[in-house]
Amino acid sequence: MSAFALYQTLQSEVPPPAKKPCQRVQVEVKKKKKKVNGSAAAVVKPTRSKRRKILNKLLKAANKEESKKTGPDNTVSICSGFDLKPVLLSVCANQIEPLCLLKQHQMEESVTAESLDALLTELTRVNNSKERASKLFQWLLKPVPAKYFFRETWEKKPVYVQRKNPAYYMGLFSTAEFDRILRKENVQYGVNLDITSYVNGKRETHNPPGRALPFTVWDFYESGCSVRLLNPQAFSSTVWNVLSILQEKFGSMAGANVYLTPPGTQGFAPHYDDIEAFVLQLEGKKHWRVYNPRSEDEVLPVLSSPNFDQAEIGKPILDVVLEAGDLLFFPRGFIHQGNCLPDAHSLHITISSYQKNSWGDLLQKVIPAALEVAMEEDVEFRRGLPLNYLTYMGVQNSDKEDPRRASFLSRVEELIKKLPNFAPVDAAVDQKAKEFFHDCLPPVLTPDELATSVQGAPARWENGEVKNVGVHITTQTKIKLLRAGCARLYGDGDAVHLCYTINNSRVYHKEEPKSFEIQTEHTDAVEFLIHSYPNFVTVGTLPCDSVQDKIALAELLFEKGIIHTSEPLQAPPAV
Repeated sequence: MSAFALYQTLQSEVPPPAKKPCQRVQVEVKKKKKKVNGSAAAVVKPTRSKRRKILNKLLKAANKEESKKTGPDNTVSICSGFDLKPVLLSVCANQIEPLCLLKQHQMEESVTAESLDALLTELTRVNNSKERASKLFQWLLKPVPAKYFFRETWEKKPVYVQRKNPAYYMGLFSTAEFDRILRKENVQYGVNLDITSYVNGKRETHNPPGRALPFTVWDFYESGCSVRLLNPQAFSSTVWNVLSILQEKFGSMAGANVYLTPPGTQGFAPHYDDIEAFVLQLEGKKHWRVYNPRSEDEVLPVLSSPNFDQAEIGKPILDVVLEAGDLLFFPRGFIHQGNCLPDAHSLHITISSYQKNSWGDLLQKVIPAALEVAMEEDVEFRRGLPLNYLTYMGVQNSDKEDPRRASFLSRVEELIKKLPNFAPVDAAVDQKAKEFFHDCLPPVLTPDELATSVQGAPARWENGEVKNVGVHITTQTKIKLLRAGCARLYGDGDAVHLCYTINNSRVYHKEEPKSFEIQTEHTDAVEFLIHSYPNFVTVGTLPCDSVQDKIALAELLFEKGIIHTSEPLQAPPAV
């Protein structure tokens, strides 16, 4: 029994339709749709001859589409505003130069860079995790300067970078690693992996229950379905490493999905997301169309959209084919869709950030807290509402010409204007930080961090006994935080807590938030450590009341994995 037949049997007790759920999707040509493989199929997999005919038809359609494209090659396209044409930028290996609007410009050389493996190895020698994050992010964008990107395009415009370097992202993820994960890891349908299709304007998910094994996953793929791996960082150490570094750049959770699409198909309907999206083309190629937000209400949306029909989205402002090594960025709210051309599969990873990280999300914490403080400290907020206010206020009375309405609304406005005086902004920011720390991936330790942290402590079992238990910390021991953003103080009522990310899970929110109470007399010392990063400080310089307190605090932070030392620690001397 094929994967499709099994899926249809498990999906419901209703007999499956004759038409199989995943068909090869037609490649669209402007103002003309060509139906391909539209007949019902009795079996899941078409014969080779039928598949060959399908591919030939799709190839012809794709060639027509390619010939109609008017957008220039070898450019970074930056698009903004409503109904505005893209501004094009020439991209060379060492510069980014503005060009005239829609002027054709050929790139004379490919964008080169050291391999990802070499870059990640180099970053292990950088002692400041913020600097590591900046270097990795610049590699992600190259040759677009990061400062230019944040100033001109972040949350504003799509960016397309064509590098002519298929090996640019080599080592990040591959179909071979995808196959290894399916064979070796417990990948569950609907939790870690989705099977999807988009055919004739209909988006469907075809997830059977249980574990996603290669036998069924690759059968779905061969039948024309897309495969989405939802949390590759849980299975790929390289993706985990990259995201754990980038999250310090964004100050917001960095997530990822991997998408594998068969030739000549499309897996998802047009839609927009609630994240800033970086699409990294890893293998093959994919045809992308990006559309402006349809209205001001959909600019930087709070939630992702439902699926759209083609008639609802207008004309694309960006119409490009991403090949291996290319990058496409689009902000939340920009509608997008991607389909595979007939001559190649597509593997890409989407790195995302800035979900629920807006001013409005912060104010949702500030305003209720400000109102609570105001009611405690200002009697005006505690005064009773006017008698009979229900008779002239409310929706049913909103059209009334009643002077009492104006007086009531004026009073509300006066009280609202007083709220900023009571707003605990720092406390609200700390609440946002706690959420971010729970979202964070744990850091991937460098060899030096591993050797000088609790992870590399010398305690072990040897020759039938435990050896080298404990560590020998003195006032001369040099310490610093493991990462710039790995720990943060916050108030919780009368207590002070330290939250940290070191022991988080690679699976989103699998673990509870990590924090513990800090003694009041130790808060200054923890602040001192946080603000001293990336420099090492000696335990003796911690602003604690006694030498015993200094050493006790250092031992606690070392045991939690929050700090490491300048040199590997030795076990205490034997007594």
